[in-house]
Amino acid sequence: MSALPAGRMLDCVLVDLNTQHDFCSPDGAYPIANLHSVVPALHRIMDWARKNRAPIVSSIDSHRRWELNHEGVQVHCVDGTEGQRKLPFTIMKRFMLVEGDNTLGIKLDWFDEYQQVMFRKRTQDLLGNPKADRFLTQLPCRRYVLFGNGVENSVKSLALGLLARSKPVTILVDACGYWNASDSDLAARQINAKGACFVKVDDFTQQDLPRKSQALTRRRRGEYAVVDPRNGTIIRAPAPHPAPPKAGGARAGRQAG
Repeated sequence: MSALPAGRMLDCVLVDLNTQHDFCSPDGAYPIANLHSVVPALHRIMDWARKNRAPIVSSIDSHRRWELNHEGVQVHCVDGTEGQRKLPFTIMKRFMLVEGDNTLGIKLDWFDEYQQVMFRKRTQDLLGNPKADRFLTQLPCRRYVLFGNGVENSVKSLALGLLARSKPVTILVDACGYWNASDSDLAARQINAKGACFVKVDDFTQQDLPRKSQALTRRRRGEYAVVDPRNGTIIRAPAPHPAPPKAGGARAGRQAG
């Protein structure tokens, strides 16, 4: 495993959870209840991330159609469907998609070349992906800043998991979606009781990110990557305007293994 350069500590890493069409579009399969206020907030935090080259970890909710039938929720984010696609503005120009293959091979210096590292999420908890767990646990970072969908499940699970690993957590409260307001309020109280901070996007974005904490210290213009899960090879390809990645199917770019 490669580490960040000696002495380099990231001030913060944004964690973008499940910002996908099925959750964030009115015609999606399982839209959040507060999407009309959340989507503008997502635009603002992503604009700040581009301006500041902020490191971003993103989850892509990924399901096989039969996996959700027993859970009593609307089938959503099925592999290869349009609803599973990330919102285009949530995809940075230089991103890496890490495919899951039940191995632990990762590098901690991916943010030197890529602004955004994406992991698939097959359960409610992103830390259920062994590679995501290892990356988030071992990355030198002063705080994780969480936003996305939804507060009752994915945001809550990741926040509590990171806090249990002694990782400081900040929640961008107005950039988090929910389906049930009372369940969301209960989850927020549980997260707050464990020590997470809650701030609004406009307050968080008042300050710029220190240059030493920015991503892309070794930039390769017009490329993105996917890591091949078979051998860990990073496949580079020109992608000045990468198409929103779809879960399932081949990725034009790199796969992290």
